[in-house]
Amino acid sequence: MTPAVVVPEALRQRYLRTRDGRAWLEGLPALVQESLQQFRMRPDPAAGAAAWHGYGALVLPVLAAGGSTPAVLKFPYPHPEAVTEPAALQLWDGSGAVRLLGRNATGSALLLERLDPGSTLLDVPLRDAVEVWGGLVRRLAVKETDDPLWAAIPSVAERAEQFSDELPADWEALGQPFERWLLEAALEVCQTRGAVGRRSSRDVLVHADLHYGNILRRLDGSGEYAAIDPQAVYGEAEYAVAPMLWNRLDDLATTAPHQSLEARLSALCTAAGLDLQAAREWSILREVENALDYLRDGLRGDAQRSVWVAAALAGRSHPGLPPVRDLPAA
Repeated sequence: MTPAVVVPEALRQRYLRTRDGRAWLEGLPALVQESLQQFRMRPDPAAGAAAWHGYGALVLPVLAAGGSTPAVLKFPYPHPEAVTEPAALQLWDGSGAVRLLGRNATGSALLLERLDPGSTLLDVPLRDAVEVWGGLVRRLAVKETDDPLWAAIPSVAERAEQFSDELPADWEALGQPFERWLLEAALEVCQTRGAVGRRSSRDVLVHADLHYGNILRRLDGSGEYAAIDPQAVYGEAEYAVAPMLWNRLDDLATTAPHQSLEARLSALCTAAGLDLQAAREWSILREVENALDYLRDGLRGDAQRSVWVAAALAGRSHPGLPPVRDLPAA
């Protein structure tokens, strides 16, 4: 039997590096066939011969076997962030996010509403993109209920408390790769925004990876955008801001990039009705965490980008970094 999908080479190369990744790749063809049968779908020939993919998932455009309604089957690589996706999408129920149409028992295959993959906020003028993003943040910020789905959503505040121990240990293990004052700025956020002494009444469901490329236009002609690929957490809505700062750095003013980043932060908070200081603090912490993760994976340039953003948000310049225009794109 001819396989229903050929795994794109970029995705293959990413996951061939580890035993778990190779096992996932080897199991994909059978999982795709099983899922097509389970959901009574067929590959959509009009979408092209190749499957789509993001950083951590295979996405297959499909049609209902007896009709023409477009959808996609998504096969996420099994990692901790992916575990929250089905629960979050069910809680949002299509309001501001892609609609979940079905899933298999293990969550290794998701049937989703199809959005327009060629129409993201990456190509929208920044001012307009900020307004769209702000509207989505407001819609996605739902309060916790007694629905058992909430059990799958981790707490941001609890994670911040864990960072109080983990970040200094990682910073030392990696050879103190950036200035101590930046580490201390992140640790201060752990104290002020962690579980102790915080305003838990403000907690909502948060899409933690809500950047320009994860916001696509719907196909229904409404012009509405929806979020995809949630890394869902429960906490202050300001936690969502950071990915909009570390992406599209080439849009910053080259003569005054620090001030330009500050202006973007302010515009994002205004558009979404967020607290500026809380957004700044969470973004500093997230970028310090990112920098250490990148360094652990040997991605020095990406780590430099994270250090630049975190330092700029802290109101300082970090020594030893290239100009912002020479930092790698996120």
